[in-house]
Amino acid sequence: MDATDGPTVIKLGLEDAIAGLALSTEAHWNQTEEDWRVFLHDGVVFGIRDGARLVATAALLPYSGNNAWISMVLVSATHRRRGLATRLVDACLETARKNGLTSWLDATPDGAAVYGPLGFTPTLQLRRLKLVKSAPASGQAPPAATLDTLRARDRRATGLDRIALLSAFAQRPGSRIVSANSAIALVRDGRTARHIGPLFANHAAEALALVHAIARSETRPLLLDAVASQAAFLEGLTASGWTVERPFQRMRFGAATTTGEESPFAVAGPEFG
Repeated sequence: MDATDGPTVIKLGLEDAIAGLALSTEAHWNQTEEDWRVFLHDGVVFGIRDGARLVATAALLPYSGNNAWISMVLVSATHRRRGLATRLVDACLETARKNGLTSWLDATPDGAAVYGPLGFTPTLQLRRLKLVKSAPASGQAPPAATLDTLRARDRRATGLDRIALLSAFAQRPGSRIVSANSAIALVRDGRTARHIGPLFANHAAEALALVHAIARSETRPLLLDAVASQAAFLEGLTASGWTVERPFQRMRFGAATTTGEESPFAVAGPEFG
């Protein structure tokens, strides 16, 4: 498809946060208006309109070390199978290329089948798990930890300095950073469920203990995006009532520019990495 074919790809602004939220809500995703504002303020969000209505989006969120995350690839059900997602991902990749950025994304199985032929290389795998709370909170919240501590652990694990993202999360009403033993995690609101992540620990047992303590102190459903290679952690979660909702495949476009010193137990989310 030529660049001039089809509807015009435009850059969106902060005023489009509500329209973006309508798309992610239609797809039953967990993003909030605040999540959309992160992409619109700190990244580049491309969109396609049908008249005044926003019908498709894709975002490119830059991180340190010449890296960027592609996400929020959404197309309304009324406009699918028209190549809109491919046009928008191409716009993200072209922007990344012009700025010398290596692009990453977390793809569903269907998405991975599309992104592979575009040149994306598979890396690690994720599993999204959900815990539906059927009882009120029955325990005290784990001890609070500092943003600086979380930032340092996040950088050690990812090789990225994501202070802007972590600060945005931590400053929201209802967010908390908690820690116990070697484990530390951020808990924040989502549209339909609270989200745990990123989560770091030295051992699976400590990661599980922190998740259990968080769950006992929460009243809403919980989501967590676990790294699939952390097998003992995943087994412990499913044994305690968490259910696997879907897999994600992390993929990279371009040469690797960063490496972490350890593997996280759970990530910030497939939209944030």
